[in-house]
This record gives sequence, structure tokens and C-alpha cells, in this order.
Amino acid sequence: MSDLAEKVRQGDPDRHAATLAAPEEARDKLWPIYAFNLEIARAPWVTQEPIIAEMRLQFWADTLDGIAAGTPPRAHEVAVPLAQVLRAGGLPLDLGHAMIAARRRDIYREAFADSQALTAYLDATSGNLMWLAALLLGAERRAETTVRDMAHAAGLANWYLAVPELQARNLAALPDDSDDAIRASAQVALDRLERARKARATVPESAAPALLTGWQAGAILRRAVANPALVRSGGLALSEFSRRGRLVLRALSGRW
Repeated sequence: MSDLAEKVRQGDPDRHAATLAAPEEARDKLWPIYAFNLEIARAPWVTQEPIIAEMRLQFWADTLDGIAAGTPPRAHEVAVPLAQVLRAGGLPLDLGHAMIAARRRDIYREAFADSQALTAYLDATSGNLMWLAALLLGAERRAETTVRDMAHAAGLANWYLAVPELQARNLAALPDDSDDAIRASAQVALDRLERARKARATVPESAAPALLTGWQAGAILRRAVANPALVRSGGLALSEFSRRGRLVLRALSGRW
């Protein structure tokens, strides 16, 4: 799995850093689904031709269908280990299909109609990914609300960080980029983060690494509430010292 770990390190360094805090066995389960997420997240951006991007996403939809049918996956550095972990875990493949479907809107740079549309997008992307990761690590159905609350906070924090770049790529990243709208959405996400942490007991210790990937969410969202202009200007990111320090503290305490 070392090649997949390197792929995640290069393409998603924060998720890679959080996953290194997990036991090796857990890491080996997580790298394939995180690499899959990278593949589909990149598909809309690696080409200017929508049909090519559609074909890339269709490859992964076909891969999931093949996993469901029990057929050997195509020879691909991510597809083969992805099939192994999804089959071994007996995971619901509809979550992966929903992740792919959500990325299709990025191909056409579709604007979000309202905050509910952005929330639905984050649930299909960040939410489904974190829930898949938690299921792989032993979470039970009763943990889903907790995991999705955490995933929403992490997903919105990451989305806010990406807003300037997304806008530079002609994507209307926010349904409303006014101070009031940014502050309100960030506060909702903070409330969901707090709710997730209060329900921490629903998530087994084995699945904690899946939620640790949102270790920065609280600090980023609080900065957005205090100064929404940072979202638009690209000044929201934490310092490297703060990022690493928060990760170490969360990892050592086990309190994502």
C-alpha cells in the first residue's frame, strides 16, 4: 500500500497526516478509499473537455459495478486495492456512486442554488467518504449521524479553504459569499461539530482515525465566523505550527 500512501500524501496531505496516526492495519484499509476519493475529485479538473472528465468518472462507476458483480477489477493502481478493501468490508457501494455523481457537477462548474445544495454536496463527498472510512474501521450504524456531523464540519472547513482556487477555476463556490451567509454556515457547521463530539461514545475507538481527518475543522470554522472575509481572500488557513500541533494533541488524546 506504500504507493497509495504516497499518492494520498501528494494529493491530500492533511488527510495523509491524520491517517499516519492510525495503526498500520487501519492505514492499509484507508489508503485505497482515500486514493479513490482523490481520483474522482481530480477528474473534473484535469481536462477542459467535459466528455473526457465524464469518461474518467464513468471508469470509477464501472469499477464499483464490477466490485458489486464480483468481477476482477481493471489493472489500475487504485482500482485493485479498492476492490479488495470494499469487498472485504462488505461496504455499501452506493456511497461511492453518490460520491461520483456529486463530482459531475464540478465538470460543468454548476453553481449551488442555496446553502442546502452545498450541504447536500458536502454530505455526498466529505460525508460519504468519512462514513465509508468509519465503516471500514468498525463503526456501527448508530454512529452514522455522529460521523456525518463531523464530516460536514470538516468538509465545509476544507471547502472554505479552497474557495479562492475554485473561483479562479470559474466555479461559483458559494451560493452566497456575503459575510452574513459565510458566518451563518460556519456556525451551523460548528454546532454540528460540537454535537458530534458530545456523541463521541457512539464511535468505537477503532474508527477514530476516520474522524481525526477533521482535526482542523473547529479552528478554521471559528476563524470564518470571526472574519468571513478570510474565506474570500484565501487567508483562512492555519499556520503550519498550529496545524501540526493540533493534530498531535488530537491524536494523542484520541479526542477527535
